[in-house]
Amino acid sequence: MNIIVCMKQTFDTEARIVLENGAVKEDGVQFIINPYDEYAVEEAIKLKEAEGGVVTVVTVGPARVEEAIRTALAMGADEAIHVEDEAAFGDEVTVSEVLAAVIKDRPYDLIIAGNQAVDDGSGQVAVRVAELLGVPHISTVTKLEINGGEVVAERDAEGDTEIVTAPLPVLVTAQQGLNEPRYPSLIGIRKASKKPIAKVAVAELGLDALAIARRSSVVEIVLPAAKGAGRVLEGDTGARAQALVRELRQTSKVL
Repeated sequence: MNIIVCMKQTFDTEARIVLENGAVKEDGVQFIINPYDEYAVEEAIKLKEAEGGVVTVVTVGPARVEEAIRTALAMGADEAIHVEDEAAFGDEVTVSEVLAAVIKDRPYDLIIAGNQAVDDGSGQVAVRVAELLGVPHISTVTKLEINGGEVVAERDAEGDTEIVTAPLPVLVTAQQGLNEPRYPSLIGIRKASKKPIAKVAVAELGLDALAIARRSSVVEIVLPAAKGAGRVLEGDTGARAQALVRELRQTSKVL
């Protein structure tokens, strides 16, 4: 089975984020595999161990992304493709067009990606890739099985669970709870350091510049407002309900 994992490197959300001129200051920031993509890498490796095959990681990003690629290889991925080209560093449209162009001429039975990236949270790229490739997709998957020529997936449906089947090839997005990602072993780290990483330029993909042009841009990133102290509402249930509505309308202005 040929499994492709679409992966992104993001900043570690556990670390302190510093903003400078409306953007995240990268100096001193630790970058990691996007946590949802880490579930995707782990699931691909588990399926390879059970079914056999090859796991290929595909990613777009600057030179620093190689650290995340090496981590995925150390976990057990077999191959990696890195589009280290500024022409690919656009928005969700740009990245999905580039990823689809990298994948389309390669053999694959299954594509796994994270449900969303923790830095922008758009949840668009994987679904766009599926549409561009013309394959079905199943999102927010919390359990995945291969049954002959199809996948059987359980997906998170706003607090409930849906069971969905789809024929191979298919793209699925990994949700929290799908698995518990492994830590790379020392042997895995040593092997990963020797594995080649294929570098691809946008010019090699035959993409029209207009097709991958950025459709949106981030104007500014701001930190959320500091939380104020909580308040206990007094009185019976009716009085507390009235006070809560008044607070939401007049003070918080969310109603």
